[in-house]
Amino acid sequence: MTTREPLLKPVPIAELRPTQITVGYREVEEKRKRWREHDPDKKAAFLGSHMIPVLLGPKKRHYVIDHHHLARALQEEGEENVLVNVVADLHALDKDAFWTVIDLKSWSHPYNDEGVRVGYAEVPKKISELVDDPFRSLAGELRRAGGFAKDTTPFSEFLWADFLRRRMKRKAVENDFSKAIEEALGLAKSMDAGYLPGWCGPVES
Repeated sequence: MTTREPLLKPVPIAELRPTQITVGYREVEEKRKRWREHDPDKKAAFLGSHMIPVLLGPKKRHYVIDHHHLARALQEEGEENVLVNVVADLHALDKDAFWTVIDLKSWSHPYNDEGVRVGYAEVPKKISELVDDPFRSLAGELRRAGGFAKDTTPFSEFLWADFLRRRMKRKAVENDFSKAIEEALGLAKSMDAGYLPGWCGPVES
């Protein structure tokens, strides 16, 4: 069932299906900026080395399981196609079975911008319809600032986003992002965050 072979034929970003509801728009903007700064002659090589991992789902649609931010950024920058890597072929499953399987395999994240789990029907059908979660942006910037280490745990940055969401006001994040980062760095070093993936808190003597 698993193929792991890249498709040599590019897939239109407009046809990709998300498996999550939100992204951090600040994260998207950061990736757009980096894309614009790339040497034009090296952009094709970048796309070749950053293939979008997907599942082949019902009706042989391509469901993105990582790099949602990159796909959204590329689309907003006017790129029409990306190369994909098919991680698993699940197109024989009906829709309900498909979502159950990918949920159990931690390939989906059906949580809204308030951190609440919702039905699969609320997952957008297009990359362009992904919703902003400012706490996801905060978590991404927190990691870059050294608040926690990159970790292989699925959706680790969403776990950090949820941790921050329960301790900070959304308006505070939206109104003063720099101040929010300072507060998030303090929270990240606390023992309360010790259960989170990539925690780099104080070492007890």
